[in-house]
Amino acid sequence: MSTRKNDRQGSRFDRAIVVFKKHGGILRTGQAIRSGIHPSTLYSMRDDGTLEIVSRGVYRLADSEPLGNPDLVTVATRIPLGVVCLISALSFHELTTQIPHEVHVALSRGAEEPRLDHPPIRTYRFSGEAFTEGVEIHKFDGVSVRIYNPEKTLADCFKFRNRIGLDTAVEAVRFYRERRPVKVDDLMRYASICRVKKIIRPYLEAIL
Repeated sequence: MSTRKNDRQGSRFDRAIVVFKKHGGILRTGQAIRSGIHPSTLYSMRDDGTLEIVSRGVYRLADSEPLGNPDLVTVATRIPLGVVCLISALSFHELTTQIPHEVHVALSRGAEEPRLDHPPIRTYRFSGEAFTEGVEIHKFDGVSVRIYNPEKTLADCFKFRNRIGLDTAVEAVRFYRERRPVKVDDLMRYASICRVKKIIRPYLEAIL
């Protein structure tokens, strides 16, 4: 009887592992259940070490390769509609000397405030095109992470200059000029969307 029970558990684990691997080895609890993994199977796999907890409600196969960017992967998994922005986006695009101690995340107005044990996050509310435009999808460890492109990030930095510091925004413009082809039309379009066209223009003129 015990052997039969172990066999059944083994086959359930095997099926669940296949599901996890289809999703890059990481799933939220809700995703796992919707994909056909029974909650008891999920918790048994956690208890016996087949799964490890990435964050509350997020599991990954314990024998997976170490996560290359665990903070962004966790945030993208827990907050799939959020967009990595501001200091975190600058850091990703190598446009700042700032070291983000929190993941900066843009949320649409009205979205529920997320609760994460780890990593620490800082949220910002965006609306309309200021939220939807300029989003790039980058893959980390099989997980799709939404990050604003460099030009949209620069516009956002001037929009939120009182929260992140004008010096950070100005430094980002300088690095952008040094390290990337300058897309003036894109910059001004995003500046217009973020309503900072008049503010950002003198800094752009200074580097062009």
